[in-house]
Amino acid sequence: MRDEKTPRKKGEPYEFQIKTREEEASLAHRIKAMYAKEMAREPGVFSEPIKVDDGTLKMCVSHLQAINFNATDLDTKGVAFEQFLDDFFKGDFGQYFTPREIIEFCVEMLRPTADDMTLDPACGSGGFLLYAMDYVRHEAERRFDEDDPNRKDYWHDFAERRLFGIEINDEISRVAKMNMILHDDGHTNISGADALDKFHVLKESNSKLKPNAFDMILTNPPFGAMVKETEKGSAYMEGWELLSYIGKGGIGGGDDDPVPGDLKAGKRDLKKRKSIKTEILFCERVWQFLRPGTGRAAIVLPDGILTNSSLQGVRDWLLQRFQFLAVVSLPQEAFQHAGAGVKASVVFVRKRAEDEQPDDDEAIFMAVPANIGYDATGRKTARVSVKSENGRRKVEVHATDLFDVEVTFEKAAKAGTGEEEWQEKTRRVVEKTGVLGQYRAFEKKPEPFFV
Repeated sequence: MRDEKTPRKKGEPYEFQIKTREEEASLAHRIKAMYAKEMAREPGVFSEPIKVDDGTLKMCVSHLQAINFNATDLDTKGVAFEQFLDDFFKGDFGQYFTPREIIEFCVEMLRPTADDMTLDPACGSGGFLLYAMDYVRHEAERRFDEDDPNRKDYWHDFAERRLFGIEINDEISRVAKMNMILHDDGHTNISGADALDKFHVLKESNSKLKPNAFDMILTNPPFGAMVKETEKGSAYMEGWELLSYIGKGGIGGGDDDPVPGDLKAGKRDLKKRKSIKTEILFCERVWQFLRPGTGRAAIVLPDGILTNSSLQGVRDWLLQRFQFLAVVSLPQEAFQHAGAGVKASVVFVRKRAEDEQPDDDEAIFMAVPANIGYDATGRKTARVSVKSENGRRKVEVHATDLFDVEVTFEKAAKAGTGEEEWQEKTRRVVEKTGVLGQYRAFEKKPEPFFV
């Protein structure tokens, strides 16, 4: 991409190109020299040298040299990178991958705007951030003509100044940064850090990571891991309110760490916990990050937080500090193909104002979709119908219980074979369909509702 943007005379060859009868070693030397410049320019993205042999590198260049990355539309690049990542995350990194259907649903439910300071404190490969950016980009396409300079500024400013991610795994945070670069930037706001660390530590990676600063949070935090004082130290565990909130039998310590006591649910215990599950602390960190009164979040949570009797104290804490807008229970298989079999739900919340008290009559939208677009193996299960088709272009509707998506395909040559095939070009969520459409109706008239 950098090579494509470098000014050159007409007919002058690119650096990222195999010259006539060029030896593998000569090409590899040139590519590695280009890469070294990027390592110096972007050390947070490129931290290690190229390790593949010269023959493999030449094969990669031969596949990529004919493609103009900067001229390729973002939707196409997104599909390509996502398919590449899909294989990558089927290995050891499944826990860092949230399926596209879940991400798209969360973004569509909350509808980010170009003014929203938006964060994912457990961003993995950056899926939530990219879909939020795409949502704002498509809004720009609806608002401005193609030749209007405000069109790109509208979403580019959002990507550069209002889109933030935190990822504890260095390798995955580099994937997220690369993903953002391919999508025209925003990568400078991806921080390789522990989102549960003290705020003064987080501010060292990015000064904008502070309490009460974000309008929207979209996240799928890690499930099941324990945060222990013996491993993290007492300073790390200081200041967390939820360490003191218990129900009968304790709060989130698991069977190996019971807490005796018969205090009323939600009452503060004088003796703080020495360990707690990460997803519980992430709930508190989301609350800390959001703006009081208006900040909204979509959080994927294991159902245990919503149902276990021992976690009633956590629920009381959450209800006191958040207005629950919607709870969408996902089927058991939602994360199985990514290596996690935990039953989970997506919880949509708004942070209460500082002096706001909960109202027992607050309506909460609840839904239990069965078909979310894929099964336990990752196989697509959307109901597909062809809306229109001519020789070169086809439009399909992919319907699930979450929402319908209109997908446009175009005939294009298959890489390496010359044969033509249908390739996805664009996708658009159809409004007023599925659970999403039912929630829009609920927003207009919030009353107890279950679908």
